Amino acid sequence: MSADRTSWRLDPGLSFLNHGSFGACPVVVLEAQGEWRERMERDPVRFLAREVEPALDAARHALGSFVGAHPDELAWVPNATTGVNTVLASLAPEWRPGDEVLTTDHEYNATLNALYQAAGQRGVRVVVASVPFPVVSPDEVAAAILGAVTPRTRLAVISHVTSATAVIFPVERIVAALRQRGVETLVDGAHGPGMVSLDLDGLGAAYYTGNGHKWLCGAKGSAFLHVRRDRQAAVRPLVTSHGLNSPRRDRTPFRLAFDWTGTSDPTAFLVLPEAIDFMAGLHPKGWPGVMAANRALCRAARDVVCEALRVEPPVPDVMLGAMAALPLPTVVDGAPGCATPTGSGDDETLPDDPLHDELLERHRIQVPVYQWPPTRAAGRPPMRFVRISAQRYNDLDEYRHLAAVLRSLSE
Repeated sequence: MSADRTSWRLDPGLSFLNHGSFGACPVVVLEAQGEWRERMERDPVRFLAREVEPALDAARHALGSFVGAHPDELAWVPNATTGVNTVLASLAPEWRPGDEVLTTDHEYNATLNALYQAAGQRGVRVVVASVPFPVVSPDEVAAAILGAVTPRTRLAVISHVTSATAVIFPVERIVAALRQRGVETLVDGAHGPGMVSLDLDGLGAAYYTGNGHKWLCGAKGSAFLHVRRDRQAAVRPLVTSHGLNSPRRDRTPFRLAFDWTGTSDPTAFLVLPEAIDFMAGLHPKGWPGVMAANRALCRAARDVVCEALRVEPPVPDVMLGAMAALPLPTVVDGAPGCATPTGSGDDETLPDDPLHDELLERHRIQVPVYQWPPTRAAGRPPMRFVRISAQRYNDLDEYRHLAAVLRSLSE
């Protein structure tokens, strides 16, 4: 294992190759969160009424510096799924029957569910662009998405890094081209922060939501919603609280609405700066070095597993980050007598493929195995994947072990 493994509380006997699902939080961040909680509980009234607001402001400034965003355009949310739902719930009242919202068949299942629900309530059509996989180039992705735009398109919901297929989409090009056509974009950036460099002000998307608990290695329950200044008046949190009629003028209505939505534990947000600083310290070049090292490890690991499975890499290097989804040959079996694999194997969906269980129980390898595309996608035969992740606590021998096990199951 990597020398950095001791900085996490991961089971030392477990080969953890699934950082992409829920992340993993370093010890120093957990300890900092504990200190904030103790401070809060010493006098909850003083802390929540007087001290938490400036503390959240400081954390927001640190996050804004990292993702290239003005603090006034950032709102705290517990996860990217909440961020997606917040935007859709805010925009849906503006939609009319016959309007269209655009997404892709690589989109995360929870996002698709939210999109179909919001659109269905308004008689709006969900247009699903079919993006090829395996994918050859960013041009192929952009062409598929832009080719599905019509004069009725009101919003595009596009992943920055896809969950099931682990492809980095060319969101800069897509967002710019959509804006030229009068279409705003909600970027599902659940995997973006900490995997790829971000400049949200430069990106220009109307809406971007990203997680802190994944590649930033923050505490569970830390995420953000970025809303461009000119779109903030239309966006409200899912929970309405005191900020709606606050007489304060020292901060924007957007921040007043989102900063307090009722009593909750804010410590996951407060320790995000500790997570950002800790991860930056794991490489001499800071975060650029961390992201480059994770990409390099992922590419090396992908090559090892692809060679063992005798499959070609399905994504070019330029579109690969710290995750790789690799198709499993049909000869690779799981435990006998188990159900047909379903689901996406990511985030809020637990893997239920028999091969996942065998890898975990017999070989102590935690890695998602799942079937894609999801049931809503049409016209594409289902594929079965193993998805590997690369984080600073991993090393190449773990993937060699996975490759050897998968190879043995195919012989």
